[in-house]
Amino acid sequence: MNSYGDSSSPRARAQIPGQHGDPGGDASGSGWSAAQEGTAPAGRASVAPRAATGGRASVGGSAAVPTRGGSASGSASAAVPPRAGSAAGAASVGSASVGRAGPGRASVPAPGAGRAGAGRASVPVSPAAGGSAGRASVGSASVGTASAGRASVGSAAVGGVSGRASARASVSGGPGGPGGPTGPGRRGRGAGDPAGSARAKKRKRVNMLIASFAVFIMLAGLGVVGFTYYSTNVVLPEDTTPPQATTLYAFDNKTIIAKVGEQNRTLVTIDQIPQHVQDAVAAAEDRNFYEHSGVDYKGIVRAAWNNVSGGSKQGASTITQQYARNAFDNLKDDTYARKVKEAILASKLNDEYTKPQIMQHYLNIIYFGRGAHGIEAAAGTYFGKSASKLTVAEGAVLAALIKQPEAGAGHRGYDPAVNPTDAKSRWEYVIGGMVAEGWLNAPGKPPAPTVAEYPTKTLKKPNQAGAGLDYGVNTPYGNVINYVKQEMRDKGICVDSQEQVTDDKPLCSQALMSGGYRIRTTIDKNIQAAAVETAQRKSKGSELSDQPKNIMAAVVAIEPKTGRVLAYYGGDNGTGTDYAGKNTDSAGNVTGGHPPGSSFKIYTLAAALKEGKALESRWKGKAFTPKGTKFKVSNAGVDNPECGNSCTLTVSTLKSLNVPFYHVSEDIGPDKVVDMAAKAGVSMMWRSDTNPPKGYDLTKTDPKDIAPSPFFHVVGYGQYPITVLDHANGVATFANQGRYNKAHFLYSVEKRDEVTGKWKKIADEGQLKGEQRIDRGVVADVTSVLEQYPARVNHKLDDGRKAASKTGTWELKANSDDNGDAWMIGYTPQIATAVWVGNVDARKPLRLTNGNKVGGSNLPGDIWERFMDKAHKGKEKADFPPAANVGDPNTGNGEAPPPPPPPTNPPDCGPLGLLCPPGGNNGGNNGGGNNGGGNTPGGPTAPTNPIEPRPGGGGGLLPSTSPRPGDD
Repeated sequence: MNSYGDSSSPRARAQIPGQHGDPGGDASGSGWSAAQEGTAPAGRASVAPRAATGGRASVGGSAAVPTRGGSASGSASAAVPPRAGSAAGAASVGSASVGRAGPGRASVPAPGAGRAGAGRASVPVSPAAGGSAGRASVGSASVGTASAGRASVGSAAVGGVSGRASARASVSGGPGGPGGPTGPGRRGRGAGDPAGSARAKKRKRVNMLIASFAVFIMLAGLGVVGFTYYSTNVVLPEDTTPPQATTLYAFDNKTIIAKVGEQNRTLVTIDQIPQHVQDAVAAAEDRNFYEHSGVDYKGIVRAAWNNVSGGSKQGASTITQQYARNAFDNLKDDTYARKVKEAILASKLNDEYTKPQIMQHYLNIIYFGRGAHGIEAAAGTYFGKSASKLTVAEGAVLAALIKQPEAGAGHRGYDPAVNPTDAKSRWEYVIGGMVAEGWLNAPGKPPAPTVAEYPTKTLKKPNQAGAGLDYGVNTPYGNVINYVKQEMRDKGICVDSQEQVTDDKPLCSQALMSGGYRIRTTIDKNIQAAAVETAQRKSKGSELSDQPKNIMAAVVAIEPKTGRVLAYYGGDNGTGTDYAGKNTDSAGNVTGGHPPGSSFKIYTLAAALKEGKALESRWKGKAFTPKGTKFKVSNAGVDNPECGNSCTLTVSTLKSLNVPFYHVSEDIGPDKVVDMAAKAGVSMMWRSDTNPPKGYDLTKTDPKDIAPSPFFHVVGYGQYPITVLDHANGVATFANQGRYNKAHFLYSVEKRDEVTGKWKKIADEGQLKGEQRIDRGVVADVTSVLEQYPARVNHKLDDGRKAASKTGTWELKANSDDNGDAWMIGYTPQIATAVWVGNVDARKPLRLTNGNKVGGSNLPGDIWERFMDKAHKGKEKADFPPAANVGDPNTGNGEAPPPPPPPTNPPDCGPLGLLCPPGGNNGGNNGGGNNGGGNTPGGPTAPTNPIEPRPGGGGGLLPSTSPRPGDD
């Protein structure tokens, strides 16, 4: 029998060639062996690998082979047949082993029948250093030669690793015999093959080096594993909370308007994840999840064999290992060191947490594609619902995604919208696994859905705009997000300094991106939709859809009684210019205002009434050059209006005359006008004689410190820029009878409790008390004038709904006939709205597609009317309080009204007076009631349609020189 080793232990082979009378023999081994020499005084035994037929000789004994600094001892006995029938002989048998060898025995069959029973030969192996050489006593043997035998060397301990060694021996009776130099011995070696002996020794030395290196590697590996296990500081899941997205909702608290964050993720607790969803994930990723200890060793062996045998690469990662890999940053590389550490972490996590807890952590962190991280985000992204509402079929779809949610180099992924065939096939695999494991179709378990129940109908299509981190940022809601960030800072939800950071108060720069907040905004989804559909250029059928590309619009609507911003359109995204609010340029300058023109006169009118002037007070209206200045104040090119120098404030407002309001500012002081605007809600105003315009915070500045310098008397008719948001806030104060509520976007902020999983409110808009900043009588009188305006500019609201409004424009540049800004502001008791129309980038002439100039009463007015009609659908009609008629009509610098013309013979108008022309004693009521010069018959009459003489010109003229030479 030819044996080459045992599967569980190293083997040593011994070959002892020799010739009768040789002084010694040679032993060679392979595997874990070293060679030693032994001597015999007589005879030579060659132990060949094969046994001839005939008798049998047995050799047994033990051997001691020294290792490093050690020794081995043993004895051997052999029955060796004499050469050519001789009865006696001597043999020296060498033995090789590493470590310690137990007794072994060799049986050597001899030629001829029967056993070699005539005698026994005792053959000692090489002694330890310093020991005496052994002697072999050879007895008699039956006729024949022993051509082959087998020596078995007992177990050996190699560096702490035990095994078994076997040796082969060939015993020959002499040259020419079966074991001789020319016989069928091992590779034909014998006394005449010195090269073979040298090769054997060299091979033994190489094997010894290899064995030593293997032992070193094995010990080093065990050391690394052990050290890693006992030294690894496992960071627990509660210390590695993954980043969560912040979700912003409309005021209905259901409609998601934006979601921002480093990752689209919302954490949920295990009780919010149905058991069938958990089981589906286990069926897809780790069917032994509920049994193993964090690492599936059978799976590792199976995957290793598959990888080595050329199959597809497998990782055998359990759900626990996958969680560890995704949760810890240092487990991202694909190395064996990572796999070892991953397994260690998985084992420790399995010791620390229950299976449901591990499943919870896993489902909160794993990626499902379409930008959705975690089961809650995935449920919303793919099915538009919470994870708690997922059906068995839907849960299996999400579980099937985990393997490869998105297309890669070798596979299209398992998104049903991208790769429906493979996605459905893997879904069937998941359902099949759930059935096989008894998680479906078993007592107390849900029934398995059929293929026909694959949730095609409820599956949402991919929406790039709604996936990932910036959902909402690149929409008109993007500017709402910016305001929410600021309000979170103002409410102390977050901080700006690292030193102030606590568990409850993150940095404001990171709060929305990773805080996982649930924010309810003040935005009304229907009113917001009306603003976008009306003013956004790319909205089909909007007022701007067919207008020149340079024209831009902005719309802001506020609820007067609360200050809640109902709609905000300042641009198409939150990363570009906000045309309705403030912006900061690259140099840190705050910009964003637009000259409001005549729409600002509502504040000048209110300031005049507050200072004791009356609506019927009269003011000069003819153009003039103010003392100490070089510019001319005119009425949009009209030097001498109908009312001349006897224009009431009512007429001046309705006709958008500039001169009377300049005189009002001179009379009461421009600081009073600035103060009134600030009280109403204008928080910032920019001077227009610097580049870039310099802004002033009206909430922190005494008006006397900034007026008349830099804000000169031209403030009375709207030269200085303000934002659309501020203007809407000011208008809302008038709609609320002078009671101010700060415009805001944030209704409430909630954060999920990490233990209970329930949402906890951490901030809200607070108790809205409001502040009475403007006298009710003053506001009532202003409203009594402004409610006449919609009809005069052909922008009455539907169904006779009462509204107050005012237009305004500002010219493109000094002495220009074109406009650069156009406004329409207005309000009902329920909604206050400001609309601005201007340029997208550089200031260019505002002209409509038909070539007409843009004025407050055309494009802005169209937007305002259409939006207000949509925004008021379903709301009850409400009325304004009557005029209070505050102030003294005899104030003002205007002239007294001309006396009535002397009576004349009345014309013959017929029996019923039907033959007389209209007008008569109405005093111009066709032009707006008592505003065309009062109730005095024959007084100046207002035109039926008091649109500015040139479109937008009512906003005033930009002085060609500095209003006050020498002012900064």
